Amino acid sequence: MHVSLRQLQVFLCVAQCRSFSQTGQTLGLTQSAVSRAMVELEGQLHVRLLDRTTREVLLTDAGQLLAQKAAPLLQELADTLAEVADVGHAARGQVRIASSPTLSAALMPACIAACNRELPQIQLQLVDRLQQEVLAQVRSGDVHFGVVVEPPELGDLDCISLQLDPFVAVLPPAHPLMPKAHKATSLRWDQLRGEPLVLLDHASGSRRLMDAALLASGCGPEHCPVVQEVGHVTTAFRMVEAGIGISIMPGLAIPAHGFSSLQVCDLLPQVQRAIMLVRRRQRSLPAAAQAVWDLVARRLTTAPTP
Repeated sequence: MHVSLRQLQVFLCVAQCRSFSQTGQTLGLTQSAVSRAMVELEGQLHVRLLDRTTREVLLTDAGQLLAQKAAPLLQELADTLAEVADVGHAARGQVRIASSPTLSAALMPACIAACNRELPQIQLQLVDRLQQEVLAQVRSGDVHFGVVVEPPELGDLDCISLQLDPFVAVLPPAHPLMPKAHKATSLRWDQLRGEPLVLLDHASGSRRLMDAALLASGCGPEHCPVVQEVGHVTTAFRMVEAGIGISIMPGLAIPAHGFSSLQVCDLLPQVQRAIMLVRRRQRSLPAAAQAVWDLVARRLTTAPTP
């Protein structure tokens, strides 16, 4: 049995109008198209639904039963489809975003506050994880999208670049390198040769970029020993304060108010990491998640890099 929704719609209109010609006018069909739809419906059901006379169309007992049962079902279906359409277009509900700790602290609070103001029907939940976990959660669908440092390969992810974040050196004010920095507070990468380093570990999305920049400037592991690898920027800062080594950090990791006990120097030539939004490729976002994606992209693309 292959009864179509269109056949039922035509039948219900005929049952109400009791006329093929008026049904055709109501539905925008020819009278012959209405007649054909009814013949096909009766053929599918193997029962006569209508008695046709020269003056009117009458329902048989089977036709009356079908009209009685089908009308509320079609109305419920129409209501359901309208509700589904509303869900597809409504910017409401919960949206989950994953981000690594440095980006979470530096960028996401302002985005969450903006979402609360501009999209009050959306509850934005931030998932604060290391970069590998962020990428894994995006790929698994546990979060709608992520904010990350440029991955080594995108594979099954789509991305947009938001802003560039330069690397800086962090060292004590009394460090021997400081006189060489003069008042410009800048250092060349090759000036780090021979210095013990305190770096973020390889779980950080930035570590491979730091290693590549050091190697390119002649400051590979044999020339700049990494004496400590840590998971959090605050730990690295405390180690620099203790004199264990100097550190290289992304600019976004530096507090907006700076330090009272540490010195931050630009590193030249400038090496930058790209901050990106990532989502699963060829997967559409729900309306609420798309609205938040657009908001985050707009705010972080225009936000000044420290």
